[in-house]
Amino acid sequence: MRVRMTGSMDGKVVIITGAGGGLGRAEALLFGDEGARVVVNDVGGDRSGMGEDASRAELVAATIRERGGQAVAHHGSVASREDVDALFAVAVREFGRVDVLVNNAGILRDRTLLKLDDAEWAAVLGVHLTGTFLCTQAAAKQMISQGGGGRIVNTTSVSGMLGNFGQSNYAAAKAGIYGFTRTAAIELQKHRITVNALAPIAKTRMTEDLPMFHGKESMTPEHVAPAALFLGSDLAGDRTGFVLAVSGSRMYAFKVVETDGRFKEGGQPWTAAEIAENWESIVRAR
Repeated sequence: MRVRMTGSMDGKVVIITGAGGGLGRAEALLFGDEGARVVVNDVGGDRSGMGEDASRAELVAATIRERGGQAVAHHGSVASREDVDALFAVAVREFGRVDVLVNNAGILRDRTLLKLDDAEWAAVLGVHLTGTFLCTQAAAKQMISQGGGGRIVNTTSVSGMLGNFGQSNYAAAKAGIYGFTRTAAIELQKHRITVNALAPIAKTRMTEDLPMFHGKESMTPEHVAPAALFLGSDLAGDRTGFVLAVSGSRMYAFKVVETDGRFKEGGQPWTAAEIAENWESIVRAR
């Protein structure tokens, strides 16, 4: 049995999607160690989303229990409203409520723009973006029915914030999660529900073959999990609408910023030629 350090999540019920491995597994184990009752969700497919293996979620839930925590497994797809409804029904049936949701489930089907097909586009947006929407909506409704209050942690990506070669589908989904997080944070604030996002860089099954991770053993899921714990705990206070990025031991925030820009004298519309002539002063950062 593992001895908990602080018990910062004692009594809280936490749903973590895509928790059968990688970031989700590290997050689930840490929440469990801190006293949370954890619902471990994972379809158990490969990183492209193909196949199913219920044992992946079951194994993580069993590990939490072996470490002295409470956990149950669910292996439905976050891209399916029926499966998401079943996921939340499991949480309420087993633990009585939902206090925290961590949207972590994801797949990759990398392909350059000119080679990307409709199915590869739809599958990635379905799991990442639609899955985040379905789970967040279900979580918010459940939290409000309990009297309000709760925490939602989404997972965006550097690819979504900055773009990345061969990942137009993934980047579009992750950029969508950023916008979704910002809007949900505004709408749910009156219900005392915080909505924040992580932008992790870590070596997992999804990323282990990328050159940037060769020899980078310090960039692990365990570096990211404490950030999820922070955003899912009372330590985060009323902070909402933030994107917290983690890259190994470096932690920072992503923000969309605007330049000072330039006003045209007289208030007349700009011409295309004038935009070209003044481009540097228009786009220069503050």
